[in-house]
Amino acid sequence: MADTSKFVKTAEGKMQSAIAFLDETLAHIRAGKANPKILDNIKVPYYGNPAPLNNVASVTVPDAKTILITPWEKNMLKPIEKAILDSGVGITPDNNGEVIRLGIPPLTEERRRQLVKQSKQEAENAKIVVRAARRDAIEALKKSIKSEGTPEDVEKDAEDEVQKIHDKFIKKVEDLFVAKEKEIMTV
Repeated sequence: MADTSKFVKTAEGKMQSAIAFLDETLAHIRAGKANPKILDNIKVPYYGNPAPLNNVASVTVPDAKTILITPWEKNMLKPIEKAILDSGVGITPDNNGEVIRLGIPPLTEERRRQLVKQSKQEAENAKIVVRAARRDAIEALKKSIKSEGTPEDVEKDAEDEVQKIHDKFIKKVEDLFVAKEKEIMTV
């Protein structure tokens, strides 16, 4: 007889990963407030190799509308500025010779709607991963009846447990999306 809990735990682990990925992805979507995570994907040439921005400078948020980048080496100001301009973040850096300031412009209504749409798509992708994990677990449980002699009532109980976990994670996805939508649409 197979241990059905391993199928349940595997599915739950995949669902948890989907939630963590969604949370990280939503954090990178700009919502009108200064958030240093929007710079996480920027690579700066550092001694011939691309390095993450936060490896060559400190990134701070002194207020809700400003991101301050202080390079550890003065000669990194220009490469950092160029990397930000080339990144497609949509913010023009202000270099004063000491630090680089990014003023976060207020979002237009149209841009807010685009960001909500993007967030909704990311949430939908997470739901697909959660559903796939549920499907894989249920298929594995059904196969365990034939291959390992798992009793049908044990398999059904495990299937119900997978469904409950699935419902819990779908709710988490929806909660994350609703919170992000509120953050984006708040002026």
